[in-house]
Amino acid sequence: MRIINYNKAKHLLCLALLFNVFNCFSQGRNYTWLLGYHSGFSSLEGRISFTQNSYNVLGEQRTIPFSATQGNISDESGNILMSSNGYFIADATGDTMFNGSGINPGPFAEDYKTYGFPLPYGNIILPMPDDTNKYVLFHLTLDYNSPLLAASEIFYSIVDISLNGGLGEVVSKNNIALTGSFGWSMAACKHANGRDWWIVALSDSGNVAYKFLLAPNTVQYVGSQNLQVPAFPIWAGQPTFSPDGEKFAFSHTQSIGSNQYLLDIRLFDFDRCTGTFSTKMYLAFGDSTGGFGVSFSPNSQYLYVSSFQQIYQFDTDTINIPASITIVAINDTFLSAPPVFYTNFHSMYLAANGKIYITSTNGVLDLHEMDYPDSAGTACTVNLHNIHLPCFNLHTVPNHPNYYLGCDTTQTSCPCLTTGINEINQHDFRFSISPNPSNGNFKIMYLLPQNKSGTLQIFDITGKEIYHQTLPPWSTLQYISLPKIADGVYQCTIISNNQRVNKKLVVVE
Repeated sequence: MRIINYNKAKHLLCLALLFNVFNCFSQGRNYTWLLGYHSGFSSLEGRISFTQNSYNVLGEQRTIPFSATQGNISDESGNILMSSNGYFIADATGDTMFNGSGINPGPFAEDYKTYGFPLPYGNIILPMPDDTNKYVLFHLTLDYNSPLLAASEIFYSIVDISLNGGLGEVVSKNNIALTGSFGWSMAACKHANGRDWWIVALSDSGNVAYKFLLAPNTVQYVGSQNLQVPAFPIWAGQPTFSPDGEKFAFSHTQSIGSNQYLLDIRLFDFDRCTGTFSTKMYLAFGDSTGGFGVSFSPNSQYLYVSSFQQIYQFDTDTINIPASITIVAINDTFLSAPPVFYTNFHSMYLAANGKIYITSTNGVLDLHEMDYPDSAGTACTVNLHNIHLPCFNLHTVPNHPNYYLGCDTTQTSCPCLTTGINEINQHDFRFSISPNPSNGNFKIMYLLPQNKSGTLQIFDITGKEIYHQTLPPWSTLQYISLPKIADGVYQCTIISNNQRVNKKLVVVE
């Protein structure tokens, strides 16, 4: 039978629908998580490829290993383009990109080039605004001459992915964006104009934010801001923006005695137009261990913070946030062997399937998985060490910002630069349907308003719904397979933020 995009074409395309069940696949820039470091137990590496509702764990041989630092980015179809472990930039094959060695100059980088950098969120890869061929890697290394082992520079390097037969080439390397004394991690958030990017690095004491703006062909340092929180050297952690870009959080661990630590969480409101932080909450609480991990839920309401032994949940939308704190997981005594290491808690990662994954402080073969991060309390359901890996993973998580965050139309002083329409009154869904005559799948592409989630529905001529699926806020593309359906006219509808768009399909034998 044939499925025709009635609005765009009026010709017939052959489409053999071979599947007997409904299937969909979500892909995008945050589609891949690379795993594995080169250990004496195994040289095998791996990756997790995410779909909207699930994931695939694959073993592979790869030249570039990862310790804690991982920047990676895929194309819009989910094909990995490049990655960096702090010393190398790798291409899609997993080997060194042309001119991709020697990222981050200095003796620290040379010491860690075999295993990759041990710095959580030590780099991040962003697409160059208004240039589909270029990508910018922001990165840092530690300075052995610093009393606090801080980073002395924020670097950036530029990749042109169109060169070297599409595998890319580093065309500009180790450019200094700013010199100073910085902590070990960085984060990024889309500007309110929907085109540019904010990049934030923190001081070595975790109390000052340094801000950079990535605009077309420009990296600009735009100033610093005292965050009005305590300064405890040296700071390292997971600075994280909420998926909607309106909040920012990071944790800090301070030793307060023998085997005792003070774990605190710093939560801020963020103005995507001006880049200004406003303190929303500072909370310190005793914990027998330190901690690093921070993640927001997909709906941006819940904030998760992990010590090495417990995971805490905060409701950031309530008036009394400290009163909402709930322990949602406690580490057990499970050993991931060989070697014999506990699977405790380290970094957290909000993946493209809407779940949160938690690594351990040791090189282990298992990950923890949170099924329902948008649910309050223990209903978020943390499954301890339930994902078995083909390789040892040492608290590696990719630093993926929300690549699909749109314009903030509440900010009249920051007009949207991604479309030519007034998005306050109308949203351009850019909804398109592309039949694939070779395998029975068809593809839909779209842009959801205000980074909201959406719903896809397909109706027959009588108005009966024959298909229904949720469109997550981080997705712009879905591959769909339908079972055999009768000839006729069908309507495809996307609904999001009380707005809708329709496309018609004609199915003809």
